[in-house]
Amino acid sequence: MLESLLLPAASLWRREMVRFFRQRSRVIGSLGTPLIFWLLFSGGLGPSFRPASGVDAFAYFFPGALTLILLFTSIFANISVIEDRHEGFLQGVLVAPVGRAAILLGKVVGAATIATLQALLLLGVAALGGLSVSPADLPAVLAAVLTLAVALSALGFAFAWSLDSVQGFHGVMNLLLMPMWVLSGAMFPTTGLPHVLRFLVTANPLTYGGTWLQHTLGVAAPDVPGAGICAGVTVAFAAVSLAASAWVSRAR
Repeated sequence: MLESLLLPAASLWRREMVRFFRQRSRVIGSLGTPLIFWLLFSGGLGPSFRPASGVDAFAYFFPGALTLILLFTSIFANISVIEDRHEGFLQGVLVAPVGRAAILLGKVVGAATIATLQALLLLGVAALGGLSVSPADLPAVLAAVLTLAVALSALGFAFAWSLDSVQGFHGVMNLLLMPMWVLSGAMFPTTGLPHVLRFLVTANPLTYGGTWLQHTLGVAAPDVPGAGICAGVTVAFAAVSLAASAWVSRAR
């Protein structure tokens, strides 16, 4: 039983890896955009930006850049679900003696792996600029990145499975994910906001994932939720996203 789940999932995971590394433009685009955002925000707002955590803008905006990488990966990686449907590959998998859970596991874990590798690459680039992570903090950073990657990849899978158009998928994901990123504390501190924005920030699950990254990187402000709360909410976000993806894949 376990082999019938893991073997197809591992095959789909490997296919996602091969497809990703053969598309150099996708690698550059997914990593380059967050890197540019990070450098522009930290460079442009640095002279006037004084976060409550006491760190400089270069360090403060770095967790937001990591979160943005996970967002872009959840978009680009799950486009393959729609492409596979149009090319007939997905229909072939569906008629094979493979459960929907194996398809979900292979696609989501593949996207999450790609996101984690890109995040590690950005960590290496940041180290060249003077922002490094101690070996003792690296497991906590990886745990936060992996959990958030699984949550966003599963959310992207649920939408990709339900949509038939790549353009429509792009539109829906940008409409949903970009406001989530903006209202997560990645661009500005979440204290002192109007009541409506404060409610949206508090209800946004990405707020807790980004704040968890801030805690692991040592740049969190003193008035943000604690690391344990952020970790718990992010794990719950991942569980709900996986459950939604499983329900969508079985319902259609």
